[in-house]
Amino acid sequence: MMKSQAFKFGGEISGKERLGIGIAGAILIFLLWIILTETKVISPGILPSPFRVFKTLPELFTEYHLTENIIYTVSLNLAGYVMALIAALPLGFLIGIYPVMNALFRNYFEAARYIPLPTVSGIFISIFGLAFGMKSSLLAFGIFIFALPAVIQKIIDLQNPENEKDHVYIQTAKTLGMTNWQMFRYVYWPYVIERVYGDIRSLVAISYTYVVIAESLNKNGGLGSMISTFTRQSRIPEIYMLLFIIVLIGILQDKLFKIMDPIIFKHHGKR
Repeated sequence: MMKSQAFKFGGEISGKERLGIGIAGAILIFLLWIILTETKVISPGILPSPFRVFKTLPELFTEYHLTENIIYTVSLNLAGYVMALIAALPLGFLIGIYPVMNALFRNYFEAARYIPLPTVSGIFISIFGLAFGMKSSLLAFGIFIFALPAVIQKIIDLQNPENEKDHVYIQTAKTLGMTNWQMFRYVYWPYVIERVYGDIRSLVAISYTYVVIAESLNKNGGLGSMISTFTRQSRIPEIYMLLFIIVLIGILQDKLFKIMDPIIFKHHGKR
């Protein structure tokens, strides 16, 4: 039986050890939370006790239609992703493959990442109104300005002769006499999509931040709308409970992406 390397500098641990240590970490955090709140080290107005937080859950379901609001938020998030990728993928390929498009637009789209999303909300409201379409479009814009540079960069990596590991795909395609369409279909598309998929996963945390911003603009549904209402009413335990739910949704969505990875990209096999 191998000795555990849990306390070894640069060591590795097994999956079972990782799970056990992770559970222990959760218990320690929970106990620390109880201690901080029960001893009043932190005011209940800032950090309520975990018992007060989880006690709000039944009321959130019965009085505030939590299930419907979760569905609304997840639907908004998914709609934003779909709209963003529909725009980012074709535009990213055009800018990444054709030098003239790259020189014309790349720097400007990359600069758009620094635009604070709330500052452009008024523009989207004036165009789309205050309904679901405005919120999904605002969210799509927030995801788009991060997804587009990722697509472009993957293409640049593929075309870079100094990147011998990946550039060999293009060299092989040219040696085989592939047409531009064949190169796009069999080299560019699978290479970029496979790698951008990981970037899409990493955007989950950012996207739910944007969802909360979008839903707070017009309180007609969603977890962000509920948080905005409870903030105005200073109902701190309910806010913490909703934040836990958003984190849980994000974790589940990330796990779903991981499960879908080997299904979509079958040659990956088990990682």
